[in-house]
Amino acid sequence: MKRLPGNFAAILLIATFGFAALILAAHSSFARQSAANAVKTPSANEPVPALTPFVEEHAHFDEKNPAGAVRSALAALGRENAAMIIFQISPDTFDHPGRYDSEIILAEVKKHPGKLAITGGGGSLNAMIMKSVATGDASLKVQKEFKARAEELLREGVIGFGEMTAEHFDGFTPYQSAPPDHPLYLLLSDLAALHNVPIDIHMEAVPREMPLPPDLKSPPNAARLHANIVAFERLLSHNPRARIIWAHLGSDFTGFRTVELDRRLLIAHPNLFMEIKTDPQAPGRNYPLGSDGKIKPEWLKLFTDFPDRFVLGSDQHYPEPADADKRWQETILLFNQLPASVRKKIGTENVASIYGNAVASSLHAAKN
Repeated sequence: MKRLPGNFAAILLIATFGFAALILAAHSSFARQSAANAVKTPSANEPVPALTPFVEEHAHFDEKNPAGAVRSALAALGRENAAMIIFQISPDTFDHPGRYDSEIILAEVKKHPGKLAITGGGGSLNAMIMKSVATGDASLKVQKEFKARAEELLREGVIGFGEMTAEHFDGFTPYQSAPPDHPLYLLLSDLAALHNVPIDIHMEAVPREMPLPPDLKSPPNAARLHANIVAFERLLSHNPRARIIWAHLGSDFTGFRTVELDRRLLIAHPNLFMEIKTDPQAPGRNYPLGSDGKIKPEWLKLFTDFPDRFVLGSDQHYPEPADADKRWQETILLFNQLPASVRKKIGTENVASIYGNAVASSLHAAKN
């Protein structure tokens, strides 16, 4: 091989090393970018936060450890990209030894205004309704006591009445059933309108009397379920200024909480709102997500047709259980698929509108 002239050889050597350096640098840059992408892509154990801020409008807590529940919820805000968490009180009866109401955690919640809030009445107002149904006593005396308790809760600092129930299968609390147009519910509607606070109600959809679904047990649940949709509409119509939130869309155990029913009720009753809850461990019979994790087209159309009428209420318990899927996570995976304009409404704006200044001022302050 003929030897190259010195200058030319030097130039060629420099060019060769320069090209190699460029390849190495490019490879290094690609490796760094791949590593960064790997960090941003959640693994099976990493939570996926909401794309835009949201209010968790329906959460529960460990009543035996209120301070720990509050610490857990506060720690979850950043992980979830949640602007606020609203605790609800489980609906209960006077016969249940574990009954409690908002007082058990209210002092802890009040330490964190703008981040945490709470409704009340699940352990007292709801129990009073169940007792009235059982005894048949809805006298003026009973109504006076009910009104006094509701107003006491508001003075103490709750921002709404909940979680109430009209049809609740046995679980954390006993089986409960009451007509949604019971006199005490109509009174609660008037009180909610007067004080500008909402009612959050858990009610399995029962359009006509029916036997208990075969996958549920009786006892403890009733062998037959009483129709409640017509009575629910009477409650909604009784005082149109009362904002009523129907909990647990996506957690339907009778099979009748359909897109068609929800659409009809939303059209007929402007004061009706709905919480979206998707729990992969207990999916309802009308589940908004398909097996591929995508929102089913008919549910997506409902959410986009009525963007002002939905909120997120995953029913998450705090502290979060270590051995179970996080309820909030599946709900947020649904939320993240919504158009940005719909996410903004469902995430924060609707909650601010429903709860008024109790929430709106906090969310406004958080933006500034």
